[in-house]
Amino acid sequence: MKLFTYTGESSAAALAQAKAELGDEFSIISQKKLSEGGYEISVAISEEDLKEAKVKAEREKQKNETLAAKSNSIADRLELIAQKELEKKRMAQTLSSTLPEDVSLQLSDAVRQISQIAGVASKIPPKSPYPTPLAQIPKESSSQPQNKEKEERPKQAQNNKESQIENKKKESSLENNDLRLIRGEIDRLNDKLKLIQNMFWEERGPKRDGLIIPHEFAEIYRITKASGMAKEHLEKIMQLTLELMPIKMRENSVLIKRYFREVLRKMVYARAENLSSNAKNIMMLVGPTGVGKTTTLAKLAARYSRLLNKNYKVGIITLDTYRIGAVDQLMFYAKKMKLSIDTVVDTEEFVNALDSLKYCDYILIDTVGSSQHDRAKLESLKSFVNADPNTKIDVSLVMSATTKYEDLKDIYHTFSTLGIDTLLFTKLDETHSYGNIFSLIYETKKPVSYFSIGQEVPNDLNVATSDFLIDCLLDGLIKG
Repeated sequence: MKLFTYTGESSAAALAQAKAELGDEFSIISQKKLSEGGYEISVAISEEDLKEAKVKAEREKQKNETLAAKSNSIADRLELIAQKELEKKRMAQTLSSTLPEDVSLQLSDAVRQISQIAGVASKIPPKSPYPTPLAQIPKESSSQPQNKEKEERPKQAQNNKESQIENKKKESSLENNDLRLIRGEIDRLNDKLKLIQNMFWEERGPKRDGLIIPHEFAEIYRITKASGMAKEHLEKIMQLTLELMPIKMRENSVLIKRYFREVLRKMVYARAENLSSNAKNIMMLVGPTGVGKTTTLAKLAARYSRLLNKNYKVGIITLDTYRIGAVDQLMFYAKKMKLSIDTVVDTEEFVNALDSLKYCDYILIDTVGSSQHDRAKLESLKSFVNADPNTKIDVSLVMSATTKYEDLKDIYHTFSTLGIDTLLFTKLDETHSYGNIFSLIYETKKPVSYFSIGQEVPNDLNVATSDFLIDCLLDGLIKG
């Protein structure tokens, strides 16, 4: 095993550095807050996984360089042409007052050529191959007297001077109009760069079981794939979108993303809060070690007792007598919020504690963290869940959003022996990938109840909605 240490302004930033260098196949050994500020995490990775991560990073680098070279070629060419034409314009202005118009026409023609390369219709007309004839001043008849010509010469000179000034103003105005047209063409070309980048998408796009992703869907496909969503789920959803989406909507990337967002939203199961004062709510939080069950329970206790329109009566029971400081942490929160708290070690004490808190609207139960491979602890938890056959306990499986999908699925199937009612995800602020959460909800068909988006008690807790999760998946987490 190889050990690595990373630091950052937050644990999420340090974790992002680790993922960028090592991929996802590492284990977090420790994390701590530094005295001078910031956070430090230590991770371990096998030599085999480290080699694979390096090879993958090198391939990705080469791929990005190749893609960047293709996508930037037109932009670089446009920049080079623009610089050359501007140089010609500066030189022309020093030679003659008639040259700026010619420079403008050349630059307009350059933009038109680049527009043809990018496949964009240009509003600038092609440059004429013939020179524009100069305006000729009609000659006076030779029969006119010489003295009349002398009298009109000063007046004609004045008119010519005014005409030159007026022409310069018109040329300046035409030049500004040309520049505005050029700027508009450049903006439109930039809008088309994504499509140019995806010109070869159909050749290198995913093909499996006859599924071909068209280039219009390339951007949304890459975003969703990078989110950590399971490959089989992504391909099923893509197939569904391709079958149902009208052809006309595919021409607009905004409409594609909006339509895809709506399809994803309908596949997420979320459960609303049960705030009925007539029903007694008993919620037990279970899950692996270190996912934040105790902190989440404190947030729920504060929410029910202080933050809602009605201040509900809340009681706390903790079964976590193994972890050092766990009871003290809950005691601190309970004392601060003036809530009842009981510590129990066996099922008999547990039943008595439930009976003593029967006056409460909500009873929240904290449990010891357990590995999905520790069968003994899971059987012990099961005995508490079934301790009183007359009492319905709502079991919430708490998991970290930083856990990859395959491990989330393994955790769920192991804890499912307890009779999972809802899912609750923590540490959404410590990752940028939320496709793993979507895939687990989609696979298990279990509703999600809450999202924990930070360490602050009680504010960093959101009631789960499908809109919130899909926004995170496609646009990233935005904390209110």
